[in-house]
Amino acid sequence: MSIRDTSAQDRPIAGSAVPSRRRPTWLIGGAIAAVAVAGVVWLLGGWNAGARSFDASRLRIAEVTRGDLVRDISAEGRVIAANSPTLYAIAGGTVTLKVVAGDAVRRGQPLAEIDSPELRSALAQEQATLASLEAEANRAALDAQMTRAEARKLLDQAEIDRIAAERDLERNRRAFEGGAVAQIDVARAQDALKKAQLALAQARQGHRLQDRGAGLDLRNKRLLADRQRAVVAELQRQVDALTLRAPFDGQVGQVMVQQRQNVAANAPVLSVVDLTEFEVEITVPESFARDLAIGMPAQLRGAAGTFDAKVSAVSPEVVNGEVTGRLRFVGGTPKGLRQNQRLSARILLDTRRNVLKVERGAFLEQGGGRYAYVVEGRTAVRRPIRVGAASLDAVEILEGLQPGDRVVVSGTDQFANADTVRITGE
Repeated sequence: MSIRDTSAQDRPIAGSAVPSRRRPTWLIGGAIAAVAVAGVVWLLGGWNAGARSFDASRLRIAEVTRGDLVRDISAEGRVIAANSPTLYAIAGGTVTLKVVAGDAVRRGQPLAEIDSPELRSALAQEQATLASLEAEANRAALDAQMTRAEARKLLDQAEIDRIAAERDLERNRRAFEGGAVAQIDVARAQDALKKAQLALAQARQGHRLQDRGAGLDLRNKRLLADRQRAVVAELQRQVDALTLRAPFDGQVGQVMVQQRQNVAANAPVLSVVDLTEFEVEITVPESFARDLAIGMPAQLRGAAGTFDAKVSAVSPEVVNGEVTGRLRFVGGTPKGLRQNQRLSARILLDTRRNVLKVERGAFLEQGGGRYAYVVEGRTAVRRPIRVGAASLDAVEILEGLQPGDRVVVSGTDQFANADTVRITGE
């Protein structure tokens, strides 16, 4: 038995066929080597270009431009009544309510009454004291008239005595010249005239002093009466204030007491809301509070439209990292607003003309405005910058960037402060 081999299946191949199969093999190998070298070069270039690479679709890139920068603040606010005072009890007593919450009231309408026997009794006592002091003042006025009349009487009497002494002296002189009387009679008449003149001078001085004394006493009595009159007027005001009246046309807000409840002095009783004038209360972060000032223009947007407003008040204190402010409508309160309605507010701080700016992003907070990543081709290079004013959507660039530069404005914390990173996918 013989075993067949494969000699019958072998056929000789022509020598000219061998070179035709080897040429494509060398070509393929060269191509593969070239691709490998290119890949190495690309990898080395990527390694040299940046320690890390990031997909451009995950980043937000903005271009540096020149233009006007409008600094503004955005906040949410709620409509509140600009005038909604709370009425308090002027004294302790029993409250009688005449309205309920939600009632429409008119200016001067009684809303509640407080029964305070102590205050009414004090008023009656002070009124009696006032009547007594007024009577004393009237008596002082009468005494002053009598004193002035008596002083005037003495002055007139002294004047008459002086005139009589002058006439007696003149008569004695003529009689002495005619030899009818002696020299001593003329001397006596001269002495009598001097006494009358001295009495007249004293009467005049006494009249002035009596007049001043009577006036001072009367003035003192009247001042005491005026002081007591002021005390009575104040007590009367407090008694009148026991009736709580509406300060304006509006609506009763919240009632803090029950009917016939006994309240203490200065306890809140009820509030009145003026529905004709509204303001918007907003809260802004503490970092923006230093830029707010009364009178700054603002815009309010809501379902009813857009309204112009201005800052009317800024709270001097910070609560939970926020500052409360109020906006007042310009040109009157719009119609259709409701208390506690929500509105979006935009406050315009200032406008800076022709400045270098870039879109605001997380890079500003993360880098503290000290550096930014500038895209150069497929590489983002960390570059120091200096920023100025910032608005809600843009930030002013003072140094480090030029118009046309492309900056990564999204969060750069993932770059780990690398000097350069590679950007792929652009």
